Amino acid sequence: MVSDKRGGDVLTRAAAALIAAACIALVACAADAKPQPVITSIFDPASPPAEEIFTLSMLVLGICAAIFVIVAGLTIYAIIAFRRRADDDGIEPPQVYGSNPIELAWTMVPLLIVSVLFLVTTRTLLAVQKPPPFPPGTVNVTVIGHQWWWEFRYPDLGLVTANELHVPVSDPTDRRPTSLRLESVDVVHSFWIPQLNGKTDVIPNHVNTMWIEPMRTGTFLGQCAEYCGTQHAHMLLRVVVHSPSEFEQWVAEQRQAGPGGATPGRQAFQSAACINCHRVGGTVADGVFGPDLTHLMSRATIGAGVAPNTPETLRAWVTNPDQLKPGVLMPAMQLDDQTVDQIVAYLATLK
Repeated sequence: MVSDKRGGDVLTRAAAALIAAACIALVACAADAKPQPVITSIFDPASPPAEEIFTLSMLVLGICAAIFVIVAGLTIYAIIAFRRRADDDGIEPPQVYGSNPIELAWTMVPLLIVSVLFLVTTRTLLAVQKPPPFPPGTVNVTVIGHQWWWEFRYPDLGLVTANELHVPVSDPTDRRPTSLRLESVDVVHSFWIPQLNGKTDVIPNHVNTMWIEPMRTGTFLGQCAEYCGTQHAHMLLRVVVHSPSEFEQWVAEQRQAGPGGATPGRQAFQSAACINCHRVGGTVADGVFGPDLTHLMSRATIGAGVAPNTPETLRAWVTNPDQLKPGVLMPAMQLDDQTVDQIVAYLATLK
């Protein structure tokens, strides 16, 4: 290693850069030290595919951390051991050119690391993409990506819903995995629930598949992970995992038609252009371009997670969707206040 004045200056500048970067990182961490709402985490897997990805991630992070420690340690050692001293007479020390053991080491060690990562990654991809044989209790769901919301169809159960995927919990003695068929009607999307599986592209005129098998109940948040237009960031999804009995109850409730009766709100809804895009079971509304509204109020959010599903936000959405979700494909219907109130009152009964 060269230890002349020019080399010492370079090492000094490198050390200063490392220290500055560390200080910036510490300041950023301190600024973010206040409690933040936890949205989702890849470090808390709740499904076998996510566990496989988590294990691979930990291996990669561990190898990278070891490389960082070794490189940073050698850099710090070089800075200290070969720094310029007060009694430096300016004469260069003997120069060493080439070292077979060192060159062999920095050739073989990276080759070994890459080989290990390649083999482990291949095993993980096979485990995630080729699931074990599905048992009879498997739930089949067709996921359809739209700008900018998710449609979920349960072909075996005869159900259609939007933005909230409901599935049963699985356990080793009673496996209940969910098989997902991924389609798109417009542009490329990407289906991602970090705690349940990795990202899978949703491509027009092409079918991809993935599977999840949640091992605990709860709500898991997901996101479109492929830029798909103006409201890509507001194309959220929720996966609600039920116990087997709760899932059967949810299925029974979803099979019920909307409330009957010729109420003013229902009449206003059916006379407006809403029925051209939306469907409500038990009514003449049979549109396919927008979300199925038969059980609208059973969902926690509207607009694919853009706002909580309350009568207030629902009224704002019906009045002018573009205020909540700029660029949304649903137009403002230019309805008078009385008609809007009637439609919102009717939609609030769709549970």
